[in-house]
Amino acid sequence: MTTIGIDIGGANTKVASADGSITEIYYLPMWKDAALPDLLSSIADRLMPDKVGVVMTGELADCFESKERGIAFICDAALRAFPESVIYYLNNKCEFTGGYDPGLAAANWAASAGLLARDFDGVFVDVGSTTTDIIPIAGGAACAGGTDFERLKRGELLYSGVLRTNLAALLDRVVLDGAGCRISSELFAITADAYLVLGRIREEEYTCETPDHAGTTVTDSIRRLARTVCADPDEIGSSGVHAIAEQVQEKQVQDLSGALDDALKRHGLNRVIGTGLGEFLIRDAVERLDGARCSFVSGMYGEAVSKVFPAYAVARLVESG
Repeated sequence: MTTIGIDIGGANTKVASADGSITEIYYLPMWKDAALPDLLSSIADRLMPDKVGVVMTGELADCFESKERGIAFICDAALRAFPESVIYYLNNKCEFTGGYDPGLAAANWAASAGLLARDFDGVFVDVGSTTTDIIPIAGGAACAGGTDFERLKRGELLYSGVLRTNLAALLDRVVLDGAGCRISSELFAITADAYLVLGRIREEEYTCETPDHAGTTVTDSIRRLARTVCADPDEIGSSGVHAIAEQVQEKQVQDLSGALDDALKRHGLNRVIGTGLGEFLIRDAVERLDGARCSFVSGMYGEAVSKVFPAYAVARLVESG
């Protein structure tokens, strides 16, 4: 008997088995008409699971006229790909449904929080490639807003991640040589470039498309970072490039620390449980909070599971009934 979980996002689709032996990430940009049905069919043919848990965020991709259309497309793709499997869709109330439900929209956090809520109270934080989920857990249940819109208003969703975020969306200026310099409002560089240059991610973790469709080496990232201030690398030097990257990191740490502090105080909690590719940002953010304890999913379940945690969590929830 094989149970797998699938987290279908707008940029990445993640797969995990309930025992953690399978952890897979596929860069599949939904807005580019990426072939989700083909990918799911190949997964079904290879793994032949008996049960499949599905969570999603990809319904928000702007290739869909509405979230309703996106949910219907994803549910239909899963149904067609896994005709021999029992499929469970998890909604934002951490309830399984047999098919279309408006509450399926952007509910991957509900799987992660639902699994952790069995053992912990605290603020669950998932820093991924594109977004950051900040989910308070108290009394054995998540206390977050049900939709992305509600969570954005409550500070429980930051549209900021460690790979795909445009630097111009984070900063309007940087300090170079003691003077403020405005950032160009173009898609010249993303957070993956900053963290590759700083050594916070490895080249093989730069899994998304690059802004200039060039390579993912440190040299490529240096060039893209310099371009954000309309310069070539030799104009600002290595110190200037690193200064830009460090200020990107500082802004994300500040934003995350503030959001965590608000969530902890609002719910009377003192524990943070972190996961995702951006665990290093969580660690830095929590260090700025007085009295907060921090633990990581990677320490509980391993680094590979941490990077696909919603998929793993929904598989575990399916298996446990």
